Amino acid sequence: MDWIREIDGYCERVSPDYWAEPINAITNAAFLIAAWIMWRRVRDQDMPLAKGLVVILAMIGVGSYLFHTHARVWAALADVAPILLLILVYIFAVNRDICRMSSGMAICGTILFLPYAALVAPLFQLVPGLGGSAVYAPVPLLILIYAFLLRGQDMILAKGMTIGALILILSITFRALDLPICGQWPMGTHFMWHILNAIMLGWMIEVYRAALVRGRFGKGPAP
Repeated sequence: MDWIREIDGYCERVSPDYWAEPINAITNAAFLIAAWIMWRRVRDQDMPLAKGLVVILAMIGVGSYLFHTHARVWAALADVAPILLLILVYIFAVNRDICRMSSGMAICGTILFLPYAALVAPLFQLVPGLGGSAVYAPVPLLILIYAFLLRGQDMILAKGMTIGALILILSITFRALDLPICGQWPMGTHFMWHILNAIMLGWMIEVYRAALVRGRFGKGPAP
C-alpha cells in the first residue's frame, strides 16, 4: 500500500496544499470541544468505559484533522480507525452495562458488528446519492435497533438513542451532499459532518452515562 498517496475526496480541496481544506480542518475542533464537555461530566465518576469513549472522541478530532490537512492514505487511516474503535467500544459498553451481558457475550456481540456492517452497507449503496457515505449508514440503523429493543427496559435511554440516530442520519446526509452540490457551494458540506458528528457522539456518551447513573440509583438498568 502506498501510504503517502494523496487523496482528494472532498469539495473544499482544490489543491494538495496543507491548508487546502481550512473549514474541514478547523471544524474538527468540535470533537475536542465535545470531548472536553463530556470529560467534565465523567471524570469524577466510576465509569472507565465512558472515560475511554471520551478519549477516543478526542482522537477522532485529531485523526480527522490530520486527514483534512495531509490528505494521504496514512492520514485516512488515522481518521477512520478511531471512529471504528469508538463504535466497537460503545457497543461493548451497551451490551455489558445496559443489556447486562457477560463480558464474553458482550465481546461476541461487539464483533458481530463487523459482518453486520459488511452485509448492510452494500444495501445502502443502492440508495441514490448516498455514495461512499453508505459505509456509515449501518450505524444509525443499529442504534435504532438497540433503541427499539431497550424501550421496555429504559425508555429514557431508548429516546436518547433515537435522537442520536436521527442526528447521525442528518450528518450522513450532509456528508453525501458534499460533492453533488460542489458546483453551487464550493466549500462543500463535509464540515457539517464534523459538527453534527461531534454533537451526536458527545450526546451518545451522555446517554450511556445517564443510563448508568439511573441504574445505580435503582431507576433503570443496573451497570
